[in-house]
Amino acid sequence: MPRSVVCRELRGIDGLALEETPRQPVGPGQVRVEIHAACLNFPDLLMTSGGYQFRPQTPYVAGMEAAGVVAETGEGVTRVRVGDRVMVGGKTGAFAEEAVVAESQLAPLPETLTFEEGACFRVAYQTAWYALNERAHLKAGETLLAHGAGGGVGLAAVQIGKMMGATVIGCASSPEKLEVIRASGADHAILYGDGPFRDEVKRLTGGKGVDVVFDPVGGEVFEQSLRCMNWGCRLLVIGFTGGVGMAATNLVLIKGASVLGVRAGESARHDPESGRRVQKALAELAASGRLKPHISHVVPLERFREAFELMRDRKAIGRVVIRMR
Repeated sequence: MPRSVVCRELRGIDGLALEETPRQPVGPGQVRVEIHAACLNFPDLLMTSGGYQFRPQTPYVAGMEAAGVVAETGEGVTRVRVGDRVMVGGKTGAFAEEAVVAESQLAPLPETLTFEEGACFRVAYQTAWYALNERAHLKAGETLLAHGAGGGVGLAAVQIGKMMGATVIGCASSPEKLEVIRASGADHAILYGDGPFRDEVKRLTGGKGVDVVFDPVGGEVFEQSLRCMNWGCRLLVIGFTGGVGMAATNLVLIKGASVLGVRAGESARHDPESGRRVQKALAELAASGRLKPHISHVVPLERFREAFELMRDRKAIGRVVIRMR
């Protein structure tokens, strides 16, 4: 029987266990995938304690994204064949040696990406691309402030923002992360803790402030960001790894700013055409080799707890991967 990381109780990492799970049958429209690698995302950690907006019923197999090889297809499946390399996306089920998923949850894994890179690709880059293109409409010549830029989603925003012709300022919590941010294309990198980042942002922009803020952190970071906005700034709310921030609405008004919520996956369900645009653009960029995730740690399935601890303790730079085989 395949092994899976199962969450039986909402007790954080302590509620997880590596178990043998029954092989699932493949129904119409479904595909069995042999998982080679899976990627840890911050919502995976939040779900284990019931702290994410989506709360799966326990027990469930953890993991939002993975990459592997098609092993079996069900009736009516037309887009993939046995032996195809694929990327797998979903709300749960990725941290397993095999998964049975709907055909719609799969995308081709470009030859330019390894299984480990493919496992990290979809969530981060889909979020960053949707945020900067579909929500903020970032333009060449504008200035982008990317928070949490040492993490997977933040680094994706740095890469995509630079590709779109923006001046990119990345913020992170350690000198090691700043090195990776610069290597990923950021024009400037700011260390949290070296004084209020808003002062450094104002200095770097000649007092004007930034045009777009990409914020997966929230809390005080969100609140400081309101004080370094240029006129017409678009402030993208990606998540709340640092807590929920409070908006000073007078600052939003004075700067003619917009605060925009970003839920890339949910948006694709409400607006399938937007989802197709995002997927098409990312597929082309991945195939061209222009986008590659930065992976700081790869651990075997037996050491899955280490991956969660790296995420919890903010020690990851970019992505953490669990290798299944």
